[in-house]
Amino acid sequence: MCGIIGLVGRRGYHINQLLYDGLTVLQHRGQDAAGMMTEHEGKYHLRKSTGLVKDVFYKNHMKNLLGSIGIGHVRYPTAGSSSAAEAQPFYVNYPFGISLAHNGNLTNAAEIKSLLTGVHRRHVNTTSDSELLLNLLAMELHSRTPNVQIDGEIHVDVNTIFASVTALNEQISGGYACVSLISGYGILAFRDPNGIRPLIFGSREVDGETEWVIASESVAIHALGFDVVRDVEPGEAIFITSNGQLFTKQCTTETLHSPCIFEHVYFARPDSIIDGISVYQARLNQGQRLAERILEQFPDHDIDAVIPVPDSGRYAALQMAGALGVEYREGFVKNRYIGRTFIMPGQAMRKKSVRRKLNAIPHEFSGKNVLLVDDSIVRGTTSAQIVEMAREVGAKKVYFASAAPPVRHPNVYGIDMPAVTEFIANGKTVDEIGDTIGADRLFYQTLEDLVEVTSIKGKQSWDTSCFNGEYVTGDVTQDYLDALEAARNDTTKSLNQKPEGTIELHNDE
Repeated sequence: MCGIIGLVGRRGYHINQLLYDGLTVLQHRGQDAAGMMTEHEGKYHLRKSTGLVKDVFYKNHMKNLLGSIGIGHVRYPTAGSSSAAEAQPFYVNYPFGISLAHNGNLTNAAEIKSLLTGVHRRHVNTTSDSELLLNLLAMELHSRTPNVQIDGEIHVDVNTIFASVTALNEQISGGYACVSLISGYGILAFRDPNGIRPLIFGSREVDGETEWVIASESVAIHALGFDVVRDVEPGEAIFITSNGQLFTKQCTTETLHSPCIFEHVYFARPDSIIDGISVYQARLNQGQRLAERILEQFPDHDIDAVIPVPDSGRYAALQMAGALGVEYREGFVKNRYIGRTFIMPGQAMRKKSVRRKLNAIPHEFSGKNVLLVDDSIVRGTTSAQIVEMAREVGAKKVYFASAAPPVRHPNVYGIDMPAVTEFIANGKTVDEIGDTIGADRLFYQTLEDLVEVTSIKGKQSWDTSCFNGEYVTGDVTQDYLDALEAARNDTTKSLNQKPEGTIELHNDE
């Protein structure tokens, strides 16, 4: 999962600080690397590296990131390795000069790489499928360059741009949301035909000029002082010229709006609205329905308090406490300077970080039967240690509830859910999972309930592949999943780590 942002500011105004602030708001979507690309007086300026936003960009970098137009990216790796070389945005110098930042994952990356390198002789410098996307876009634009002209002010034949995106959509498969900076022309943004990955844009009027922002989540738009216009539709492309003109076009004939439901379970910030659905309300609904099911299964429960696993379990827990008729209590204090364990590479690091990230308040556990609530259980590392911590500070009984169903299948569209063998639910019943994490009783949301209560605007399609193994793109085979497992397991990832000295070309140090 990654976060992307694109900005077109008014002429003469440098948007580097806005890009920086937007990336900090999107930091929850990726903590492995960050990058920004701006354009000023016909030249690109790039800074990217591994680490948090605050650790990648210093005063000297910001002084060099000039321009009224630019894109940014925060990353954690799904495909590819964790290194500075694979931080985004990526860049090619022909045609025009194009940079691109991408959130998602291509399911036919191997075929696209063979096409680019074997047929079209494009050079691919990394293992990232984002670089493949960039090169394919560049190739399609190159084939149509006779129709792209500059006439007076900066002007783009938008039909050529959109035709290139249409051709791109016909060749690639997977979940993807992209922002691309085309030198001298503007910013292009587009979303996959299923709308799996989120993308939204907004605007504001400043000194009689319109400024634009495109981002992964609405919270970034609001935080920067812009008003949301709308979500980018599945299969749609939008193009904003350097002087602030907006063009939109549907670039695929077949769409099926099937956003990733895990955004509403875990990944997105609760103050975001994705495709018209409040993430906060969705999580409240998930807690309400799960509490109702617990009352059906456990009508004479002896739960004294509901305690969330911070932070993503908090909103479901808050609603559950009221529905169960018991106290809601904060039992864990979170160290805000430790990253999200879900996305940390390696089981040993995840285990170590859980104890550093959370500390239990004995008063809230001593002598009580507690229900711990989390958004989901993936590897079970966090869940097992949290149950153990609750017992260490005196809990009599420890029940555990997951606002999401058991995760039993890989997510192939841009969330780095691990190899099947690393899922705690792999080959286990609910009772066996409960025993593994040490809970007295374990409660899961059903998939049917999750879909129903998250579909706030009415019945709709969702990508729920990590729960049921049904992939909306229809091209995911067992051979693909086997290859994915080989690439994503913790052992392979540890071997793929690059030395810190490996950096990408065109990088401002």
